[in-house]
Amino acid sequence: MHPTLDLEARTRRQFLTSSACGLGLAGLGAVLTDDGFFRSGRAIAADTRNPLAPRPPHFEPRCKSCIFIFMAGAPSQLDLFDPKPKLNELHGQPLPKSMLQNVRFAFIKKDTATLMGTKRTFRKHGECGMELSDFLPHIGSCADDILLVRSLHTEEFNHHPGQLKMQCGRGTFGLPTMGAWITYGLGSESRNLPGYVVLTCGRGSSGGATLWQNGFLPSVYAGVRFRTTGEPVLNLANPPGLPDRLQREGLQTLTALNRHRFDHLRDPEIASRIANYELAFRMQMAAPELIDLSSETKATLEMYGVDRPEPPGLGGRGKMGNTYQDFARNCLLARRLVERGVRFVNIIYASWDHHSDLDRQLAYNAGAVDQPIAALIRDLKQRGLLDQTMVVWGAEFGRTPLGENRVQGRPVTGRDHHPFAFSMFLAGGGIRGGQVYGASDEIGWAAVEKPVHINDLHATMLHLFGLDHLRLTYRYQGRDFRLTDVGGHVIEQWIA
Repeated sequence: MHPTLDLEARTRRQFLTSSACGLGLAGLGAVLTDDGFFRSGRAIAADTRNPLAPRPPHFEPRCKSCIFIFMAGAPSQLDLFDPKPKLNELHGQPLPKSMLQNVRFAFIKKDTATLMGTKRTFRKHGECGMELSDFLPHIGSCADDILLVRSLHTEEFNHHPGQLKMQCGRGTFGLPTMGAWITYGLGSESRNLPGYVVLTCGRGSSGGATLWQNGFLPSVYAGVRFRTTGEPVLNLANPPGLPDRLQREGLQTLTALNRHRFDHLRDPEIASRIANYELAFRMQMAAPELIDLSSETKATLEMYGVDRPEPPGLGGRGKMGNTYQDFARNCLLARRLVERGVRFVNIIYASWDHHSDLDRQLAYNAGAVDQPIAALIRDLKQRGLLDQTMVVWGAEFGRTPLGENRVQGRPVTGRDHHPFAFSMFLAGGGIRGGQVYGASDEIGWAAVEKPVHINDLHATMLHLFGLDHLRLTYRYQGRDFRLTDVGGHVIEQWIA
């Protein structure tokens, strides 16, 4: 017999007899928790009729929603965010063998690797004097709203584990992403759209759908991928000839059956199924309206660059279709989503994996994102939404100060994967802008000043949402999991 059915078949006396020891231990655990012996985790008392109903945070939040712009493939911080004059001086010289002894690379051959400077020029922006590459003039115009972190580090040096680490807190399969954790902790303020939406463009990331999974959390907290043209969500529209009334009656019958089963088993996945069916029905009206940009002004569309042409003579790993228009549209849709109460929006653009042809391909990718991201920050600010919306730009790791050398006899034109020091930036949502935090060494090899681990980033993001990263837990396979796992601390200097 199935274990669940076996449990249901037991009599009250059998249950009390066989469970006396377990009930006693449970009672003891409750007493010890009340006495402060155990640190109490967050008990999510989800509304089983609406698991996405808004829930109170642990403490007063600074942030209500997040737009996480994920640059899958890992942009070169040395050519965009972290100027290194010394690296240019040492261009073409090898590193001491002692520095390479215990280092693993994805592709570089250590014996013949040499340092590679940058052709980019950096200039100061804003009152804060933040130095950014000539590839990012629009983002530079928002410097006083931006926190630029130059001291990120991670343990992963290959794409899929690195992307999972950034999204899930650990580089392993089966874990919830940060969007799932935040939606689980706080619910959503949108009734007609998912609490967690994913927008993609470019060639696709190495991590694929694992980057917006719910993991062991109920499936209602998984990210929902929206398309920017055509049907927003595949299989959402009614089949031809099916009237709304008949669909509604069918949904009511299905909900009644699922509700009866849930009342019998109390399985949270059944509650998720009920909520997902109901949400899909409401989305049939809300989703098409969301992607219809006809209500936006011409000035707004031009600010984002929604109708920009593809630049001639550029392209490469970041180009797939009309990438420039797709990314601009995604940024505008992200603003429209948070306006409608969506808790977490993940914009994923790939790929920045420039092992070769760095200057030309980086010019294409940076050109695709620079104008729309700056427009998003300015647009949120002028609408009074930036204070409560956190915008985050980041990737799984950075790029090496060493040039690629896989193909003998060819000039070095790219950089390998680099986990020891990389950059990302944040704005809004309680972030104190106009500052550069941390530093890498003079060639960009390691984070040497105020190093920031990915779990520190996650802990601080949760804190701004009013969530204590130590208390936001979910019991699975006998232990309490959290986004920051066994590490992470809140970085107070980031908070306005």
